[in-house]
Amino acid sequence: MLLPVYAALCLFCNTALAHTAEASTANTSTPDGLVKAITTEVLDSIKKDSGIKQGDIGKISQLVDQKILPHADIGRTTRLVMGRHWRAATPQQQAELVKQFKDLLFYTYSGAVSQIRDQKIEYLPFRMAPDATDVVVRTKVVNQGQIIGLDYRLEKKGNVWKVYDLNVGGAWLVQTYQQQFSELISQRGVSGLLEFLKQRNQKLASGPH
Repeated sequence: MLLPVYAALCLFCNTALAHTAEASTANTSTPDGLVKAITTEVLDSIKKDSGIKQGDIGKISQLVDQKILPHADIGRTTRLVMGRHWRAATPQQQAELVKQFKDLLFYTYSGAVSQIRDQKIEYLPFRMAPDATDVVVRTKVVNQGQIIGLDYRLEKKGNVWKVYDLNVGGAWLVQTYQQQFSELISQRGVSGLLEFLKQRNQKLASGPH
C-alpha cells in the first residue's frame, strides 16, 4: 500500500537534479516557473550541504519542510483524497486528517530526497489562458535511458500557485490515495483511517524514511 504514490514523490524530488539555466532564472509567479524554481532550490541545497548528500535525516527533513511542503496545498489534496468521505468526518477529524496526511507526505518526501541520484528532467512546452487558475505543468524524467512522464497540477490562490496533485507515468497521486483511503474507510471507518495514518507516521518517524 502507498507504494505507487511513494514512487511518484521520489520522482518529484529527483527532478531537482535538472539544474539548467532555464530553471535558475524561473519566474515563480507562473506555475511552470514555480516548478522549475522548486527543483533548482532543492538541488542547490543538496550541492551545498554534504550532510544531505550523506543521508542526514535531520537536514533532509529540514530541506523538505522549507523548500517543498510550503509549495503544496495539503488541505486541498486531503479533501480530494477523501472525496465523498470528507463530509462524513467531523471537523475535528478533518483537521486531524490534514495533519496526518501532511506528516505522511513529509516523511515520504524526506525518504525520496535521500534517494536522489542522476536523473534528468525535460520541461515540456507550457501555455495557459491569462485567467487560468488550475493548470498542469508537464515534464519528462530520464532515468538511465527510461523516460517517465511527471506532471504537476497546480491551483492559483490569490497571486500564489500551489501544487496539489502529481502524475507519474499516468497515475495521479490524488486518485491513488483516494482508492486506498476509500478501501480503508469502508473497512474501518474514518476513525480507522486516522488510526492507520497515525501508526504509519509513527513507524516512519522512528526509522528510515
